[in-house]
Amino acid sequence: MREEASKRILEAARHVFAKRGSSATMADIAAEAGVSQGLAYRYFPSKEAILTKLVDEAAQSDGGPAARLTKIQGSPGERLALLISYILKDRRDRPEFYEFLYQVLADESLAPELRLVVGKNGKVIQDEILRLIIEGQSTGEVARDDPDQLMAALMALITGLVRSVPFVASRDSEVHFPDARIVLRLLKPDTEGAASS
Repeated sequence: MREEASKRILEAARHVFAKRGSSATMADIAAEAGVSQGLAYRYFPSKEAILTKLVDEAAQSDGGPAARLTKIQGSPGERLALLISYILKDRRDRPEFYEFLYQVLADESLAPELRLVVGKNGKVIQDEILRLIIEGQSTGEVARDDPDQLMAALMALITGLVRSVPFVASRDSEVHFPDARIVLRLLKPDTEGAASS
């Protein structure tokens, strides 16, 4: 029962922080969780303690991003496609979780170590995407454009998609959230241009 209440408080906090950032209060979190503020304080001494717990959980989920990335098999292009598909599905299914992470990254009033943990995990994924783009270019599976620009465009597209989900009715989010194939076209080699030159 204690673990259940703690999970409920953490889930409520994730929801509240995603909406309000660090301006959220313990009263907001307790109200969202449907518990008294006193009970929330019994489990967590402050909202900063809750934020720290949420960031730690995000960093460790499924062994962290690095552990998940090592499980992807195939050619560079295939691994990149699987990684992008996973990223898009996860962000479509859990937009609030990622909005929470964006809030942590953007909020300079938070402890720098919290922002560092979130930023470090994001960098692991970006570095892997960049590495797969470069390897995919060497095998002819990925467009020969500047790899850093491709990665930046891809990350901006993914971030924009995640940020747009709250504006789409939940029943329509799958319809309006593009399939990975659409996003991956950004990385396709230009075979028509190569054939005409």
